[in-house]
Amino acid sequence: MDKKKFTAPIAEAMKNYSADGAIAFHTPGHKQGLGAHQLLKNLIAAEGLRQEVSLMEELDDLHSPHTCIKDAEILAAELFHADEVLFFVNGTTSAIQTMLLGTLKPSDLIFVPRNSHRSVMSGLILSSAIPIFLPVDFDDKLKIPLNLKVETVRQAIEKFPQAKALIITSPNYYGVAANLKKISELLHASGMILLVDEAHGAHLQFGGKILSAMDSGADLSAQSTHKVLGSMTQTSMLLLKQKFIDAEKIRRTASLLQTTSPNQLLLASLDIARLQMAESGAEKILSAIELSKKIRAEINLIDGLKTFDAVENFQLDLLKVTVNVEELGLTGIEAEKILRHEFKIQCELSDATNLLFLLTYADTSETISRLVAGAKKLGRRKEELGIKNNSSFLTPHFSLKSFRTPNFSSAEVSPREIFFSPSETVELEKSVGKICAEEITFYPPGIPIINPGEIIDAEILNYIREMKKIGGRIIGAEDSELSTIKILKV
Repeated sequence: MDKKKFTAPIAEAMKNYSADGAIAFHTPGHKQGLGAHQLLKNLIAAEGLRQEVSLMEELDDLHSPHTCIKDAEILAAELFHADEVLFFVNGTTSAIQTMLLGTLKPSDLIFVPRNSHRSVMSGLILSSAIPIFLPVDFDDKLKIPLNLKVETVRQAIEKFPQAKALIITSPNYYGVAANLKKISELLHASGMILLVDEAHGAHLQFGGKILSAMDSGADLSAQSTHKVLGSMTQTSMLLLKQKFIDAEKIRRTASLLQTTSPNQLLLASLDIARLQMAESGAEKILSAIELSKKIRAEINLIDGLKTFDAVENFQLDLLKVTVNVEELGLTGIEAEKILRHEFKIQCELSDATNLLFLLTYADTSETISRLVAGAKKLGRRKEELGIKNNSSFLTPHFSLKSFRTPNFSSAEVSPREIFFSPSETVELEKSVGKICAEEITFYPPGIPIINPGEIIDAEILNYIREMKKIGGRIIGAEDSELSTIKILKV
């Protein structure tokens, strides 16, 4: 047994530095907790404050790792089946930006599915690449975007053989995964590369039937280690295969986009999360999957509730439990408020018709029992409201054709050109036919419904009206009420 696999090099280096007893005449200002306010001491234990230092020789340099950080990244690469791993403390947004800026040149074409996270747009602005938007399948009944079909990728390659890459979110926020293995084969055969936003898939290596991006042939994969595994919020890993990628350029790009003062506690948490998975990852993830199956079986017995369990052409990450509440006569947003404030259960997200619950290795029989009990109480609302089976939903049915449009489309104006061009504000109702100059996103799940450079049409406006009616939270727009919208000034 290789004992080194079961160590945490960054955490051990921090502990050794703290124990050495050197008087700190360096950052941070709280001087290893000596000057910390009591509120900060309450948040972070004394030992954590003592070790919250960085840039000391023993603690290595994130921008040029050669000791403990390098060792930790090598161990992570081995565990996650990558040729190389880079640690990120600026969130997966920075890792996605690195993938785009590190692989594309100005005016390069890249395939971008309609359901990509808003961080992709910021990467396109930085890289000056031109997006070709691809349709993703859409579930009309649940009203959620699914994922990108292999056939759609094949058609896109035939139509745009000069494209350089595809960036895809898999699995997506709802746990729907594309067939990355076949997609990677198609792209590589055409001289293109595959970039994967695997923010919600850091656990795939350790259980379930879905292949990880690295095992599927992806060239780069950005994982939010904190979302399902055990690191601290805003910590991520960028996984790399070297065959078609300039690894040195990726490292330079990561250095360009990351802070020069990384928090050592965040880095240590990545290191420790990797250690935890090396010790018992398969056991923990498989246990969580079994709990998920139990939740689904019990919720499906509740009148008015049903879980999203399978979808044709795609695989489903079972740790994402989507529960449709439409037959209760409630929106997902209304159901979330009831669960949170009456039954003290907080879901990961709600949308027009669904609640999404995220399970992790930390869940137990006790936590899922509370969830099921809360779901049963929620189900009783159907009786209280007198809702009959198959009754009409309380708000109008709607979907967004831009998720499914059969034609591939590109922005009228590139994201970068929009970013540096003058804009003006007009009333939302008068914006049809204009070129949008801002990103409109309802969060969660953080998927733009229209991107900078695209033409605003009537269906987009209808979608915005409906989401506002049910209380969707608007992100990205200058006007948080979306009474007005920014357009390109001509």
